[in-house]
Amino acid sequence: MGGASNTTIMWLAFIVLSVISFIVSKSVQTKFKSYSRIPMNYGMTGCQVAEKMLYDNDIHDVTVQEVNGTLTDHYNPVNKTLNLSHDVYHGTSVAAAAVAAHECGHAVQHATGYAWLQMRSTLVPTVSFSNKFVMWVLLAGMLLVNRLGTTLLLVGIGLYALTTLFSIVTLPVEINASRRALVWLNSHNITSPDTHRYAESALRAAAYTYIMAAVTSLATLIYYIMVYSNRR
Repeated sequence: MGGASNTTIMWLAFIVLSVISFIVSKSVQTKFKSYSRIPMNYGMTGCQVAEKMLYDNDIHDVTVQEVNGTLTDHYNPVNKTLNLSHDVYHGTSVAAAAVAAHECGHAVQHATGYAWLQMRSTLVPTVSFSNKFVMWVLLAGMLLVNRLGTTLLLVGIGLYALTTLFSIVTLPVEINASRRALVWLNSHNITSPDTHRYAESALRAAAYTYIMAAVTSLATLIYYIMVYSNRR
């Protein structure tokens, strides 16, 4: 009875988390769409914002380039490229400036040896390998009710724990990048008092998506651990 009760609670938790995640995701999309219509001071594009922030932080070995997709913006520490989606690269809105400055925040983290970014970068190869097999291993462990299944389930939990750890480590990296972006946007008068609050709102909303991803991953890990405990 206890195992069935715990499973019910976990499924209810997953449903609640899924609903919250959906609401957060929709909120982010709505805010970025809204803030994409609010023009920036001086008509600066996202590309220009990124280049200026890099220059102001004495970073001259990072290339700003355009990539396909929507909200596909990211900083690649391997080849030191700051990749901005079309709407951000060419956009002159508050949303474009906020995203560009946020990604520059990661470049600044890299240049200054920010510990959490270094930790996340170290985890990337292991997590990438884990993600290729973790669901198959967990599925086999759940379906097989013999000793092999129990062993596979334990291995799958270990692999999934790496994914959860990565999600948790990502939180301070993203939050710190947004903080750096907002401080720079304000201190260099890139945003005005009127537009700065929109940039702050956009980046805060984006941070919630990472928080929900970490919480959901942790809840899923706990569920698999409970299944393993009941199996033994």
